[in-house]
Amino acid sequence: MEYGILGILVLIADIYAIYQVLTSDASTAAKVIWTLVIFFLPVLGFIAWLIAGPRGGSVRA
Repeated sequence: MEYGILGILVLIADIYAIYQVLTSDASTAAKVIWTLVIFFLPVLGFIAWLIAGPRGGSVRA
């Protein structure tokens, strides 16, 4: 049961990450690469996206 809940959480996180990648200002190639990384490596891809992924709108301080 716990693994099912964990799987759902990973799925939700990955869907969120892919949505953020596709709506970012990154190039098409970067979007495709990030989407494939997140799709084929769900946990590691999500963590990599959190650390180094393309950002949406740029906030300047």
